[in-house]
Amino acid sequence: MPLVPVSGLRHQHNPKAATGVPVTARVRAVMPSSGLAAAKAEIGSWPGYAPTPLRDLAGIARAAGLGALLYKDEGARFGLGSFKALGGAYAVNRLLKAELAKRGIAAATADLLSGKYAEAARAVTVTTATDGNHGRSVAWGAHIFGCACVVYIHGTVSPGRERAIAAYGAQVVRVDGNYDAAVRRAAADAEAYGRFVVSDTSYPGYMEVPRDVMQGYTVMADEAFSALAAPPTHIFVQGGVGAMAAAVAAQAWEAYGAARPRIAVVEPENAACLLESAAAGRPVAVGGDLETVMAGLACGEVSLLAWEVLEDGGDDYLVVSDAAAVAAMKLLADGACGDAPFVAGESAVAGLAGCLAAAAVPAVAAALGLGEGSRVLVFGSEGATDPETYARLVGRTPQEVTAACSA
Repeated sequence: MPLVPVSGLRHQHNPKAATGVPVTARVRAVMPSSGLAAAKAEIGSWPGYAPTPLRDLAGIARAAGLGALLYKDEGARFGLGSFKALGGAYAVNRLLKAELAKRGIAAATADLLSGKYAEAARAVTVTTATDGNHGRSVAWGAHIFGCACVVYIHGTVSPGRERAIAAYGAQVVRVDGNYDAAVRRAAADAEAYGRFVVSDTSYPGYMEVPRDVMQGYTVMADEAFSALAAPPTHIFVQGGVGAMAAAVAAQAWEAYGAARPRIAVVEPENAACLLESAAAGRPVAVGGDLETVMAGLACGEVSLLAWEVLEDGGDDYLVVSDAAAVAAMKLLADGACGDAPFVAGESAVAGLAGCLAAAAVPAVAAALGLGEGSRVLVFGSEGATDPETYARLVGRTPQEVTAACSA
């Protein structure tokens, strides 16, 4: 019996993927190798920085017929509960310094943290649209570095995630429509009110800040690769607008060169803009309400900057059901197959669910080259960022799962 439901699983190979070659000039143009060094130096200087753990899911790997399965657990990142802390806050830091420099203030991060230029910093307002985690990161970055913040959420963002954003002093605006409608409203209001958009998605005329966000994410990838005993053969990574997947793919190419692992990008059934783009050979948008339990991945439009990387470096695209994601959450919470139990949020497990579903379907496993010799890395992008939703889906609170882990 499969470890997760396979109904609804879809696979699309990317015929344009560049394999067996060094990182392409196109990818380097988007994600220069110098970007990681800058992000590591900056983020590593922040209070509370520590690499997140790499968990060995040896039991689940055996049950799935894989050689190894490693899970990069972002649930404790800076106390925000997700990898997004690396991207949004990093972009806020860079943007705020640049704006202050235009006003004759050469502010270092230590100056911003101490409030040395508090009055000038408060005159800068950053804004973004979010499904939850990115907005929380931007709000946290604005809070610790001292600028103002307005965050736009759409109708299906949970009250728990709204409260988590507001807790950092951001003004939260709920709008009609889906995530992409919130992106457009944030951009329009920013132009009208002189705010600065800090988005993890890019669009024509807006590329540099999303590049900073993606560079922040490469710190997570670099930590994972540094902790591995052997190079991975496969990486399964969440989709969304593509920023996280592109950052991981680009850094994997930098780390392993022509021998880079196979990159599989995983999306929910109702928000598969990357898979549809791979099938069409160009960025396409998907419509509808984009509703999925994997709230952080409810995106219908591809980030153009991310697509520049993924068209070369994304080998495969998978779609999984909400049921597969919930089953993966429960596997981890239960300590299935003898592995230690831990908490993983609904968007965190998309890559894991995609891997386990693919491994259970012989035709898809063969197409991906998955088997007993495979060393798979997945990125657990969040913990229980909405504890109420987690408890409803898993049947236990995050605290109960954590208590079982430490017992």
